[in-house]
Amino acid sequence: MTDLLTVRDLRAGYAGSTVLDGVDLTVPAGGVVAMLGRNGAGKSTFVHTVMGMLKPYSGSSIRLGDRELAGAAAHVVARSGVAIVPQGRRVFAPLTVAENLRIASGRGQDGWTPERIYELMPRLAERRGNRGDQLSGGEQQMLAIGRALLRNPRLLLLDEPSDGLAPAVVDQVAELLEGLRGEGIAAVLVEQDLHLAFRLADEVAVMQKGRIVHRSSTADFRADRARAHALLGVG
Repeated sequence: MTDLLTVRDLRAGYAGSTVLDGVDLTVPAGGVVAMLGRNGAGKSTFVHTVMGMLKPYSGSSIRLGDRELAGAAAHVVARSGVAIVPQGRRVFAPLTVAENLRIASGRGQDGWTPERIYELMPRLAERRGNRGDQLSGGEQQMLAIGRALLRNPRLLLLDEPSDGLAPAVVDQVAELLEGLRGEGIAAVLVEQDLHLAFRLADEVAVMQKGRIVHRSSTADFRADRARAHALLGVG
């Protein structure tokens, strides 16, 4: 399978400090890679850097297909086919569901449209006139996913989509994301909920101290309880 995302020697941080210290990662076209690791390992920093929200240090490479994106602005990365579902949802609270989706819509009618989002998520159609701050956490997460899809991405960056959600709502989000597998969208899933990560991901990458220290299929990772415990403190 051809790799869609190829990250090499990615180094980035804040205020002169180094958080990502030489990350190498590939994501195949249409594949889902779960990025696991303890808090503070650098997972969200990785997502922000790939999205162009944080500039990498010199020498880093972030390629989407054959296009180099390291150092590109976020809007350039987005136009290249990358979309983010940020931790905490970050929907526009004063705007209605319909308005949140409208401002995220791309030009033209090809690919994802608000109408198609409503078909995928009927609850949003029911709530289209409600403001963002009138939605439940699960509804906000669906809106955040719908907003990202409207960019017609080839790569989706999901940063802790289960954060703050009740287990039953996490199941709803999982069903929604499983339904996208047939769309051919690749994804990097940063997640603390291992049940969700294992349910959605083809492969697992474990980050420690700003580096990828393990990569395997999800099935192999789940079968090796000793390794999972050593890397994540679980199992």
